[in-house]
Amino acid sequence: MANTSSAKKMVRKIARRTAVNKSRRSRVRSYLRRVEEAIASGDKSAAEAALKSAQPEMHRAVTKGVYPKKTVSRKLSRLSSRIKALAA
Repeated sequence: MANTSSAKKMVRKIARRTAVNKSRRSRVRSYLRRVEEAIASGDKSAAEAALKSAQPEMHRAVTKGVYPKKTVSRKLSRLSSRIKALAA
């Protein structure tokens, strides 16, 4: 348990930050799920639209420090290649 006043304040700050990051991560996962569902249904235009709406949300998560930059880049690249393969 925190003993000093500064340690108690840090506990409060960490709890607040954790809640914010958790909601951001959940939001990104929701967008990714929409893209995955569109790909699974085979609807290329819906998948492209879902990816287009997911991209800014994922990049925002990077700037907020929720995800590493390369992780988001890799995920977007893999999703876009899967959508591209739907036409073939």
